[in-house]
Amino acid sequence: MTVFGIFVINKAGGLIFQYDHYKPNFEMEKTLSYPLELKLEEQSEGITVIFGQRDGIRVGHIILAINGKPVQGGRIDGVSAMDILKNEKEFPLSIKFGRRKLSSNQKIMLASMFHSLYAISVQLSPNSTSSGIQKLETDAFTLHCKQTLTGVKFVVIADNKQLGVDSLLNKLYRIYADYALKNPFYSLEMPIRAELFDSHVIAAVEKTQKTGSAT
Repeated sequence: MTVFGIFVINKAGGLIFQYDHYKPNFEMEKTLSYPLELKLEEQSEGITVIFGQRDGIRVGHIILAINGKPVQGGRIDGVSAMDILKNEKEFPLSIKFGRRKLSSNQKIMLASMFHSLYAISVQLSPNSTSSGIQKLETDAFTLHCKQTLTGVKFVVIADNKQLGVDSLLNKLYRIYADYALKNPFYSLEMPIRAELFDSHVIAAVEKTQKTGSAT
């Protein structure tokens, strides 16, 4: 059981705190022959798989290295990686795939998107007292969300089998009240930068993983 990360989103949809507790390894290396059964496209993030999932390689994965040499900016030692992948004479090739790592700007954008989805879910609900998205479950993780009366959202990304996430969400709210709102140097709606806040969040996450409760 694992807690992957924490997001705190203000009432305007801005990301004011984010913590990655555990980053699973999504890298894998495969020896492939020509022609590739994958459809690749050079994008801003790198050479990306856009079709043809197989052997653990998923759409959205990027090529990190070819024959042990890192791919940077779509090139290897100044040579276009796409040219190498299109050349039958270069095969077989040992290719390392992995999931792109989210930048700070991408995390900010995703927080804003979730804020919008939350608002849409409230409007779509047939119940006028709907509290919005509380849980989204996938095959790999579950997203849990708690919104306060002031509109601040606490989001926990956790393993599907993780226990005590509701307890963790309530604990995060208390930590926010004690170490952000009561901090005379903290301005509402602004990013939270306080060592005591960080340390208590980490302690709450670790306790939840070990005992199934943050309290």
